[in-house]
Amino acid sequence: MTRKTLFNLLPYAVFGLIFFTGLRPIVLGAAQRALLATGLWGAKAPPAPAAAAPTTPAVAAAWQPAELGLATLEGRPLEARRLRGKAVFVNLWATWCPPCRAEMPGIEALYERVDTSKVAFLMISLDEKPAKARDFIRRQGFRFPVYVPTRALPAVFATESIPTTIILAPDGQVAARYEGMADYNTPAFRAALEKLAGD
Repeated sequence: MTRKTLFNLLPYAVFGLIFFTGLRPIVLGAAQRALLATGLWGAKAPPAPAAAAPTTPAVAAAWQPAELGLATLEGRPLEARRLRGKAVFVNLWATWCPPCRAEMPGIEALYERVDTSKVAFLMISLDEKPAKARDFIRRQGFRFPVYVPTRALPAVFATESIPTTIILAPDGQVAARYEGMADYNTPAFRAALEKLAGD
């Protein structure tokens, strides 16, 4: 094989390496993170509590913190009392999802900047094996709390795509819902989230 032939085959080899190995979500996630950095995918700020669109009674009734079946990556059940009276940032994600990976550094930055005594974070991994999520979070150095479902999630969290982010007001009503990747670490979003959480 000549050097020119090898050079011509190189792009195919690189594509094959990325596509058919575990590098695919990493490479795509990094590319999508670069797109988020342009600022074109900033999440629209959630509305203030008075302007929040009410949910239907059926959906509102489905959201009961005490019935939320979540456990930490170490297997400890979520204590529902930690959510009471707080705005809740819920993010449904998985390690195999490149857009999920892309938005996570922004979510981590948001987590570091908001008052977590008023805003709770539920990063819900939908990975089949919690160990994959645990290893990923550890490698990335993320500090936000990550949970796995221990039973079917309430209807208010139902989605057909990830990442999906749901912002809940302190009364449990859905204040905002985002499907697809977004940058949540913007001044407008942080201010609106803290306003939603109240004083």
